Amino acid sequence: MENGNNKKIIISGIDIPFMDLVVLLVKLAFAAIPAMIVIFTVFGILSALFGGVFNMFMFRV
Repeated sequence: MENGNNKKIIISGIDIPFMDLVVLLVKLAFAAIPAMIVIFTVFGILSALFGGVFNMFMFRV
């Protein structure tokens, strides 16, 4: 890149066989399940912590 020979590449299409695409999307779906469990767990813990902290200040009688 230092010598000034910049080449532009334009991708006009991607040829992926149908079954390879199906396998990729199935793997993606299975990989999303543990990721969602982790995300729900983290948000559950955070909401329990912040809910308990802010609930302590809101309802004083």
